[in-house]
Amino acid sequence: MGLRTVHDVAGKQLCTGCGVCAYLAPDEVRMADVLDHGRRPLPITPVGGGGDALACCPGAGLAHSTVDAGPGEIAELRATWGPVRALWEGYATDPELRYAGSSGGVATALAAFCLERRGMAGVLHIGARADVPYLNEARFSRTRAELMATTGSRYAPASPCERLDLVEAAPAPSVFIGKPCDVAAAGLAARVRPALAAKLGLTIGIFCAGTPSTRGTLEMLAAMGVPDPASVLSVHYRGQGWPGHARATAVGDAVGTERRLTYEQSWGEILQRHRQWRCYLCADHTGEFADIAVGDPWYRPTGDDPGRSLVLARTARGVATIAAAIGAGVLTLVPAAPGILPASQPNLVNARGAVWGRIVTLRATGQAAPRFRRMPMAGVWWRRLCVREKLRSTVGTVKRIRRRRLWRTVELLEYAPTPALTPADSASLIAMPDPRHAVGLHDQGS
Repeated sequence: MGLRTVHDVAGKQLCTGCGVCAYLAPDEVRMADVLDHGRRPLPITPVGGGGDALACCPGAGLAHSTVDAGPGEIAELRATWGPVRALWEGYATDPELRYAGSSGGVATALAAFCLERRGMAGVLHIGARADVPYLNEARFSRTRAELMATTGSRYAPASPCERLDLVEAAPAPSVFIGKPCDVAAAGLAARVRPALAAKLGLTIGIFCAGTPSTRGTLEMLAAMGVPDPASVLSVHYRGQGWPGHARATAVGDAVGTERRLTYEQSWGEILQRHRQWRCYLCADHTGEFADIAVGDPWYRPTGDDPGRSLVLARTARGVATIAAAIGAGVLTLVPAAPGILPASQPNLVNARGAVWGRIVTLRATGQAAPRFRRMPMAGVWWRRLCVREKLRSTVGTVKRIRRRRLWRTVELLEYAPTPALTPADSASLIAMPDPRHAVGLHDQGS
C-alpha cells in the first residue's frame, strides 16, 4: 500500500520515532509519546507530513548508494554489515567514562574529544527528561559535564532528530549520536537541508536490537517495586560495569540506595517484549549510515569487566576521528579482525535474513512494509536460516498480522505522565520495595 504522509507511516506501525519529520515540518508535525508504540508524529495541521518529511523517513525505507565495497572498505563485510573501513575493540581511557558507559564508554569519550579538542560546538543526543525521568528528551550538550550526566543506554522511546535545528543553528559543526534509524534519518535530512549538512560534523550510531515502548519501562519499574511511576527520581538501563544493571531510585528510598535488575531481568525478560513493530522489520541494527558505529562485543563473557566496545569506522571521516582520539590518548583501542563483528553480533546476521521473510510476507498479504534498496537480505534468508527460522519469519508474520491487526490504522493517543511527586506528596510511600518482588534495594556501587 502507498504511504503518502508520515502519519500513514505511523498509523501502519512503521514509524521508528526518530523525529526527523518534526524537524523538517515543525508547523505540521509534533512528536509525542504513545504508551504502547513509542514516540510518534501527531498532526498540527489537518494536512501535512508529506514532502521532505516523508522522503527522509527511515520508517518508510532506507537505501545505500551501492552494494559493492568502495575503496578502503572491507569487502567481506559489505553485503551483510554495510560499509566498514576498520574495526577496533577497546574502551574510553578515562576510567570514569568507561565505567559509566554501557560498554566501554567509547561514544561519550569520542563526543567529549570532539568538543574539547576538535572545535565542535555541541553534541545532539538523548537524556532523561528532568521532570519525568523515565521518559527521554533530546539534549544538546556543550560540555563534558553535560555529557557525563547522560551516559549509558536509554532503552526507551527517543526522538533526537526532532532537534536537528540545534545542530543547524550551532556556530560550528556538531556531533550527532543516535540509534541506527536516527543516524540514517539525520543523513537523509542533510541531503535536503544544506545548512544542516554543513553543521553535521560527525555521526555516531549505537548498535540497536529494538526500541521498547514506554509501557516496557513502566513494567520494568513495577518489577523493581516502584510504588508509583510519578515517584521515580532516576532511571538507568545499563552502565557501571558490563553489561551493567538497570537501576532506579524513587521518592522515599534511603539515601545511597537504588533498586536494581540484572541485564537479563530487565532486557531479556521485560523490555525486549515491548519492542515496536517496526524494529522487527529493521535491516540496519549496526549503524550502517553513521561515520562511526559502536556496539557490544558479545563474543566475550560478561561479568566483572568494566566494559569494552566494538568500534567500526564506516567513513573516511570516522577513520580520521578515531585515529586522532587514539593518538590523543582518549581511546584505548586495538585493531580487530573482520570476523569479530559477526562473532560479537551473531543474532543480528540472522535477524537481517528474517526481515526479508517478514517483508515478503507482508507484501504478499497486502500489508504496509518498508522498502530497502541495496541492502542485501534474501541471500542471508536462503543461506543462513534453518527451515524452522524460515517458517518463523513467514508463517510467524502471518500470525503477527492477525494478532497485531496490521491491516488497521492504529489510533495514536498521546501519553500524559502523572506529574512527579514531591517528598511531601509521597510521605506515605514505603521506602523499600514490596517483598514479593524478586529484586530489592542494593547499595550503590555494589
